[in-house]
Amino acid sequence: MTTAIRGSIASFHLVRYGDAGAMRHMGLDRPVLRAAEGLLFWRLMGTGRGSSMTLGADLRRWALLAVWRDERHLERFLRCSPIAARWRDEAEECWQARLLPLASRGRWGGTQPFGTARNAFPILDSGPVAVLTRASIRPARLVAFYRSVAPVQNALLRQKGCLASVGMGEWPLARQATFSLWRDTAAISEFAHGGPEHRRVIRESRTARWYSEELFARFTPYGSEGTWDGADPLG
Repeated sequence: MTTAIRGSIASFHLVRYGDAGAMRHMGLDRPVLRAAEGLLFWRLMGTGRGSSMTLGADLRRWALLAVWRDERHLERFLRCSPIAARWRDEAEECWQARLLPLASRGRWGGTQPFGTARNAFPILDSGPVAVLTRASIRPARLVAFYRSVAPVQNALLRQKGCLASVGMGEWPLARQATFSLWRDTAAISEFAHGGPEHRRVIRESRTARWYSEELFARFTPYGSEGTWDGADPLG
């Protein structure tokens, strides 16, 4: 189910193929995406195993985050692009969501991809919320960063309000991101401020300056289709 939105929007696509050889598409798809009409910003990323950032990659699954000039251009991409056609024909599993940016701070590759993506859409106190975090990790802080992953991941798995999450990477080890879906804003606040593990990591990342660049964004997911690990987490 989708709702018509005027103005720029974002989309997130999580695609799983049946074999690791499908990772070749990450290279082949880049020139196609560069030429896509109305695509303002995009990142193709590999994913970690399971639901978090890990040192091990899932070579069969990758993600696309995109910002579109308007919904019409996303619709055209899904209908006409050879990339979307391959998802339909070859992917073992594919899930995608349309996202309305609500708030964003920080930069990604020197840009603010969601800085102009504001729409006349009500911000609800209840209902699902999508969260994107992204960081370029300083080489000298990589060990400290990855030591912190397991405790935060365990806390995330215990968080009942988290509907789904995935760790992603643009570049091995040092450029990492997460995409997660939450029951509502209260569940996000409970995880961010209620657990000692997450509070400690946030504090250490600031004082030790783990990141050379970072970004945090929230979205209203207003439409989804397909499956993620066998189900639509927003279904």
